[in-house]
Amino acid sequence: MGCGFIGGAHSRALRALHRAGQADAPVVAVCDVDGERAQEFARANPGALATTDAGAAMDEAEAVWICTPTATHRALLEEALGRGLAVYCEKPLATNLADAAAMAQAVMDAGVPHQVGLVLRASSVLQEVARLVGPAGALGRTMTAILRDDQFFPIQGHYGSTWRADVSVAGGGTLLEHSVHDLDLLCWLLGPVDAVMARTANFAGHPGVEDLAVATLSHVSGAASSLVSVWHEIMSRPSTRRLEVFCERGYVWLDDEQAGPVHVERGDGADVIETTGEEDRFLARLGIPTAWRGPLRLYLAADGDFLASVASGRPPRPGFDDALVAHELADAAYRSAATGGQPAAIALS
Repeated sequence: MGCGFIGGAHSRALRALHRAGQADAPVVAVCDVDGERAQEFARANPGALATTDAGAAMDEAEAVWICTPTATHRALLEEALGRGLAVYCEKPLATNLADAAAMAQAVMDAGVPHQVGLVLRASSVLQEVARLVGPAGALGRTMTAILRDDQFFPIQGHYGSTWRADVSVAGGGTLLEHSVHDLDLLCWLLGPVDAVMARTANFAGHPGVEDLAVATLSHVSGAASSLVSVWHEIMSRPSTRRLEVFCERGYVWLDDEQAGPVHVERGDGADVIETTGEEDRFLARLGIPTAWRGPLRLYLAADGDFLASVASGRPPRPGFDDALVAHELADAAYRSAATGGQPAAIALS
């Protein structure tokens, strides 16, 4: 559902997994409000139905990927749940916390397998960071993390769409639409958050769509983390993250959440950890174009995990409950920004 840039990433990943014999999951239908774009996707997936009718597409399927603009997610989810389909929904779930909470409750009530496109959790690079800084790690307690996430304003370039500049469709700007990934990552690495302080700003001038967000998260463990999220007009910088984590006895950092490497500094020396060698060899064997290998490794891993979970009967992760936590943090950040940066408690438990 949705034949844009993100839908394209999933479509390529699913074809690659099917072609490699790692999943018996051919794409059987594609749907987009733009019929010509749906036809283009169908040509890349021989035998697939191309349609502008969401119900007709879902009638062909056992599982659905919702990759449409954010404001349409809830209605499509409800249509999928009415058919009992397994659901993979892109982030953010919804344009506001109330709809996100309703969607999370709906999938739980329906009892269908469900996963959310918080693909940073599928990164072998960040999984290595999680092992290093987790409670069982050798670096001591985690003290703080600093995350800078920047990219050119995603209404141009390879995104090929303008809807992210429309608050009625996107729900917000860089914090909700893009850095819901980062809020999830910081909570995953440092544990639950009980308060957020944030400031936002709008340089591009799109009403309600912030292109700068600066947030400080207070974690239940006593740690604190900071996030700088910015959309700019530097077209040579697509989605780019720098993460630094300080623990009592070690420092971990990286400049590429997709390819790494992970740098670790301890009192007795430093290490560089490579995690993506096998992934790169797999992408090369599949003939994936170089330009797609960076982002596609995350979608291959996430989609592969989802399909394996559905096949085995285990709950896919991250689920809608995980995404709801990130929505709670985004909502708290927006509430804090509305008061000029005063601390905002998490709205839901």
